[in-house]
Amino acid sequence: VQLQASGGGLVQPGGSLTLSCAASGSISSIPIMGWYRQAPGKEREMVAIISNMGSTGYVDSVKGRFTISRDNAKNTFYLQMNVVKPEDTAVYYCKVVFPPGPWGLGTLVTVSS
Repeated sequence: VQLQASGGGLVQPGGSLTLSCAASGSISSIPIMGWYRQAPGKEREMVAIISNMGSTGYVDSVKGRFTISRDNAKNTFYLQMNVVKPEDTAVYYCKVVFPPGPWGLGTLVTVSS
């Protein structure tokens, strides 16, 4: 299945943004999907993951601020980003985590006043 991330843009600190990841096919049977990010000069890191049973996991730096969700009927999953900080600035990627899938094009999120 091919994934396409969208929804990035410029947002002020403390603001909100929702990223979407649209799949070319059904995602209902995919065990784990997730969002990653890569900030300038840093390594790519996992931000949030979600299982097909709805279990979620987050990197400590976004816990309580970001929420990952999936809509199997729409073959789409999301990352709701609240109370964003300048350190959230990065290119965000969606990915099939398990079984391992390819990296696609990301979407740039810039947090700045």
